[in-house]
Amino acid sequence: MRLLPFILKPLVLSGAILIVAQPATAQPRARDLGIPFEGISGKLNAITDVADVEVGYSSIVKGEGKLLVGEGPARTGVTAIFPRGKTSSDAVFAGSFILNGNGEMTGLAWVNESGYLEGPIMITNTHSVGSVHEAVIKWQVKQGTYESEWSLPVVGETWDGYLNDISGFHVEYDHVAEALNSAASGPIKEGNVGGGTGMVCYEFKGGTGTSSRIMKTKAGTFTVGVLVQANFGRRHQLVIAGIPIGKTLTDNAPYTDGRDLYQETGSLIAVVATDAPLLPVQLKRMATRVSLGMARTGATSGNGSGDIFIAFSTANSRSKKADAGLADITALSNDHISGLFSAVALATEEAIVNALVAAETMTGRDDHTVIAMPQDQVRVLLRQHKRLSD
Repeated sequence: MRLLPFILKPLVLSGAILIVAQPATAQPRARDLGIPFEGISGKLNAITDVADVEVGYSSIVKGEGKLLVGEGPARTGVTAIFPRGKTSSDAVFAGSFILNGNGEMTGLAWVNESGYLEGPIMITNTHSVGSVHEAVIKWQVKQGTYESEWSLPVVGETWDGYLNDISGFHVEYDHVAEALNSAASGPIKEGNVGGGTGMVCYEFKGGTGTSSRIMKTKAGTFTVGVLVQANFGRRHQLVIAGIPIGKTLTDNAPYTDGRDLYQETGSLIAVVATDAPLLPVQLKRMATRVSLGMARTGATSGNGSGDIFIAFSTANSRSKKADAGLADITALSNDHISGLFSAVALATEEAIVNALVAAETMTGRDDHTVIAMPQDQVRVLLRQHKRLSD
């Protein structure tokens, strides 16, 4: 269990009072509730455990009541992820994978063609992709952080229209600049933040989540970090720690009313970072393993789901700009990569659950309300199945 300063908070369960330790200065995370996960996480249990990775957010929450397109209510935002920090223009090797393509991530054509990711990865809502794309280029021009005459930003999206005035185009240049300029290493906010502000996951409030794994190989010890924008799944599918809790927690399911309707829509955007020296084709293979972590939480990626994943490596710096024209590149042998595949799947699973645990109940457009996952009830169910780690 993660070590944090704790306060004791009483929870009422079926007439009894259970005292649960919660962090005093940080958002609750899945491990703080005693939910067990496989593998060893990094110090922060976040994508920023990979050195040089920086994450920034801008969240937009304004207005309430009846939807007036262009006025609100707005429940949205934008997330920025820099592989080498916001002051670096050094490209990284990258690869991507599309599990189901009812979604968008711009810039992947060049990532997959060249094997390089240049610049930040942005995540927002479906109708703000164009606004964010343009804003990133404007920001780059102002900052002088790219060295060519063109830029192809990577911008992913998920749909937040149940809570947000999605056709109101509330994400503007200043919000994108805020996310880019605020990007930093260290602990990461989760839940209702950035691009995840208005998202719904398994019909509970979803959003942004992150996790990491440390994996030993014969070639060394490496870190894998995952950040997700979780906006997928139906309630009856939800599995936590191997227990199908969604089949019991059927109340307040806004899309299905708790019924088993295998017509999954929604989306998952995932960003995988590692310091392992991997080639683009290997990073594509890493990206595919996000699918396994998603499945560990119960999802099946339906026809209406936009599940798009990108992976990058911070190793092999300056490989794109080798002065002599020949780059000295180190790559992990495929014979030793299986542990990293497991790291992606395990970190993805935990990142999704972290998003659910951190997210708070939100009311948005037309008074639509999506409740937070009831942590006390989850603990009761996991305890009944002997799955709590405390």
